[in-house]
Amino acid sequence: MRNNAAWLGLSALVIFLDQLSKWWIEANLAHYGVIPVIPHFNIVHLRNTGAAFSMFNQAPSLAFIGLAAAVSAGILAWLRKHPRGETLTAIGLCLILGGAIGNVIDRVRLGHVTDFLDFYWGSWHFAAFNVADMAISVGAGFLILEMLLEWKRGGPRKEL
Repeated sequence: MRNNAAWLGLSALVIFLDQLSKWWIEANLAHYGVIPVIPHFNIVHLRNTGAAFSMFNQAPSLAFIGLAAAVSAGILAWLRKHPRGETLTAIGLCLILGGAIGNVIDRVRLGHVTDFLDFYWGSWHFAAFNVADMAISVGAGFLILEMLLEWKRGGPRKEL
């Protein structure tokens, strides 16, 4: 294969792990249930109808599904057209793709996204999240890292 489409297996793995973990939560923990794991970390069962950190929770699911579809189409086009060798970018995009699809599956199937990882300090709780959210965040980190490395290598500069 001459393009980055070989990395799609990573997206499939993210989708599988995301859906498996959410299935386990839905099957074994009541809504708003909490399982203390270690200090500062719980497994919880929350339902998010919004975007990250429950932003835009009044927006229709169709808006999030459309956005994820557009992002996914862009990522697939990039993977198909670009030559292999852009490893950090390909990994980052495939992580984002897997995470986006994982959360879209929830929105289509359930009308919300299941979140279950809860980190806290005292009474302050970070927004609960899931495997798909982690993949999206780590994927974005890979893209930022690639941009920084390109800048440090003195990569191509474009005049504005």
